[in-house]
Amino acid sequence: MEVTDKVKMMRELRNWSQEEMANRLGMSVNGYAKLERGETQMNFNRFGQIAKIFGITIEELMSINDRSVICLISENSTNSSNYYGGQQEFMSEIERLKLCLAHQEELLSQQKREIETLRLLVEQLQK
Repeated sequence: MEVTDKVKMMRELRNWSQEEMANRLGMSVNGYAKLERGETQMNFNRFGQIAKIFGITIEELMSINDRSVICLISENSTNSSNYYGGQQEFMSEIERLKLCLAHQEELLSQQKREIETLRLLVEQLQK
């Protein structure tokens, strides 16, 4: 994944338009769009600006790869976003764990019902 693709992905995960990002960088929308498409090369200072906007270091921006997992939680919103890199095995494992968690929640709910039934039975036997 190219850095420009990473920048676009991180912008989209935040639900920011190209116009918002251009404003944050102090540049035109057309100029930012070219930058995001890779038609204009980014210099080190621009990398620094972008990293600062996303709240990460330049090294983190440059090192995001296909195995990266990015979780974004907004302080001003109840929305959050997750991006899972190109590894299908990660996606499969996440789905497996979600199913496992749902099953555990079902078992817990069933056990709570059984405990309540047994509690009522004990109360009746004590009378």
